[in-house]
Amino acid sequence: MVKKLRVGILASGGGTDLQSIIDASEKGMIDAEVVVVISDKKDAFSLKRAKRHNIKTYFVDPKGKDRIDHEKEINTVLTENAVELVVGAGYMRVLSPSFVRKWYGKLINIHPALLPSFKGTNGQGDALEYGVKISGCTTHFMDEEMDHGPIILQAAVKVRPGDNRAALAARILEVEHQVLPRTIQLFAENRLKIVNRKVKILPGDSWTEKYELVKGVLYSEGY
Repeated sequence: MVKKLRVGILASGGGTDLQSIIDASEKGMIDAEVVVVISDKKDAFSLKRAKRHNIKTYFVDPKGKDRIDHEKEINTVLTENAVELVVGAGYMRVLSPSFVRKWYGKLINIHPALLPSFKGTNGQGDALEYGVKISGCTTHFMDEEMDHGPIILQAAVKVRPGDNRAALAARILEVEHQVLPRTIQLFAENRLKIVNRKVKILPGDSWTEKYELVKGVLYSEGY
């Protein structure tokens, strides 16, 4: 029996990316399981999603604490739950350099734009405002700069005439729900090697051959 990678999730919002990981785990698509979900928002729907699947949840309140003390509490939860990979899934707080250094190489994020373009909290809206013809999503290892670390996977989504932020975000999100679990599986299979600021994906199976793709989307090598 394959040992499942123990995943900890940091989430601030609705948790649809979290749900995609849970679903992929329960379907046997990934050799990983979410063992804990941590949020900085007491009423985050991501916590409710986790509880539905009997996953441990923690609200770590940032109020009245500096960032280092807040993150010490998060680190304690991750350590006590023997987490092997930390995933930012809609986590809206910037992590400190000390936290990133502690977890570097075991800390990934998904961003709704094709990095290094359109960093920050409004990637889809910024892309539309700039007038790009193609947008998409990126998974990457986190480093000490926001939305900056070594890129793992990307998927490109066409911007359609008449798109508003909500429409584009919805189409990108559909692909995020494929790319994020795939990234976790690559990590679980030890197929990701960081070389300077590039990620080398070692040979193995391809999800382009195993699972349905979204029409019109360009998936990077390694998917």
